[in-house]
Amino acid sequence: MSQLPHQPPGRSPRYPPHDYAAFPKDLRGKRILLCTESFGPVNGVSRTTLMLVDHLRANGALVAVVAPLNHTKHDTFAPSAPEGTRPEDTLVEVRLQGYPLPFNPELSVVYPVRVSTLFTRTFGPDNPPDLIYLASPASLGFQVMLQVRQQPRDKRVPVMCNFQTDLAGYCSILFPHPFNTIAVFAFAMVQSYLFRHDSVKTLFYPSRFVRRYLEGQGVQSDKMELLRRGVNTDLFCPGRRSEKLRREIAPDGEMILICVSRIAGEKGFDFLAEAAKELDARGVRFKLYIVGGNRNQDVEREVHAMFDPLLDEGKVIFAGFKTGEDLATAYASGDIFLHCSVTETFGLVVLESMASGVPVVARDEGGPSDIIDDGRCGHLVPPEDLGGFVDRVAALAKDPARRAAMAREARSMACEATWEKINNQVAWRMADTIEERRRELAQVGKARQHAPLFESASQLAPLYGWVMMNDAAREVITSRIVDAKLAGGLGIVVTFWLFTGLYLAFTEVVLWTKGRFPRLSRSRRGSAAGLV
Repeated sequence: MSQLPHQPPGRSPRYPPHDYAAFPKDLRGKRILLCTESFGPVNGVSRTTLMLVDHLRANGALVAVVAPLNHTKHDTFAPSAPEGTRPEDTLVEVRLQGYPLPFNPELSVVYPVRVSTLFTRTFGPDNPPDLIYLASPASLGFQVMLQVRQQPRDKRVPVMCNFQTDLAGYCSILFPHPFNTIAVFAFAMVQSYLFRHDSVKTLFYPSRFVRRYLEGQGVQSDKMELLRRGVNTDLFCPGRRSEKLRREIAPDGEMILICVSRIAGEKGFDFLAEAAKELDARGVRFKLYIVGGNRNQDVEREVHAMFDPLLDEGKVIFAGFKTGEDLATAYASGDIFLHCSVTETFGLVVLESMASGVPVVARDEGGPSDIIDDGRCGHLVPPEDLGGFVDRVAALAKDPARRAAMAREARSMACEATWEKINNQVAWRMADTIEERRRELAQVGKARQHAPLFESASQLAPLYGWVMMNDAAREVITSRIVDAKLAGGLGIVVTFWLFTGLYLAFTEVVLWTKGRFPRLSRSRRGSAAGLV
């Protein structure tokens, strides 16, 4: 049986238990530098990060957000300011230049940046942050972690990470063989090197799937902590079901199957397209309503082509981007939610669908495996079992009583996952980490009073306490040790940048080829389909 969203969150053994119904008072007035790879209406990670920022600011924490520049024309989320505060005190937001990813222009590879520059642009040169929080670290987060670990211990700002994106999983899908294997290895090596360092105090993970991956990279168990996701049950609720929208989608009363996802190859649309064609072949009367988009029109066209001829027949409808109440109405107006991605570390759309009173059929891989109680609020199907997936959808389509019972259970389970408690869990861990650093600095200060030379040397090379040598020899060895450590770290991260560059070059060539030779692209896709 899957773990349910309302089960108590996992707690790191390093810190004491807290009442997550309350916000930690000690965090008020503390400076938090929050770095995120996306901050806008892009995906579940962005929405999760925005809600955390709003929650921290509303309770008096000073949060400065650093994120890549938004390269799209779509409106960004606007963080809210706590009442009674000046905007300049709370709404610090720094946007960095980067290279937009070809398959997903909402995300960018951030150009190299110095952490000291981020400190200066957010809280000022004389006020370093009390804590650094990295939301789904990648190009920006990796740079921050690498630079922080090179700082002297007494200058090293503690880091907390929230692992929300399966970068290695994306590589395994987007890259052709054998480059996908090499890229997955490169990402694993970089993440292992960065996450295991003692500058990273806490690493939040959303599901057992992610924990197993992190354990495989050698991340210490005492710094890993389970962090579920919440859902806005006032926004996403069955009451937003719209009969008007249902008539527009399915004027002849067809079953409405809904999917909410960014339109991209790694989101499992090839599987969804095959499932839709099989449902049609079995005579199931349905309309597949797909909400989401991609700013790269070439990518959208490629995904749309997967659904031919159903798209031309009007059985598949691409609705484009939706946010807020429009998105909530779309969820609630569906009959069955279909989730086909196998790269989700959590799957916020699954929880939003459940809150909307819509049962879910999903592939049993990644985060959804921990959200869905199979047979109670929906069904989990082995990832490659297309026939089983279609069987579950067809059976629910023919059984309205079963769908209604699952809808009630789904709503009940989702109502147990509140954002306030989840964000308070993060806030308490922030307060614990800041207090832990305060105690560490106090101990360092006492140690320096007694043995300043030994203390500073032992930070860099423990051999000082074991080997007697003169000051000149010590200085040479210290320099070489630091250089070797820095070179090793840079070598690992440069490997990451190398494969990121290869990915960008590869995708740009693919998109150019498809745009220049569309007939060739279609003929190859048809040939491949004939071989399946």
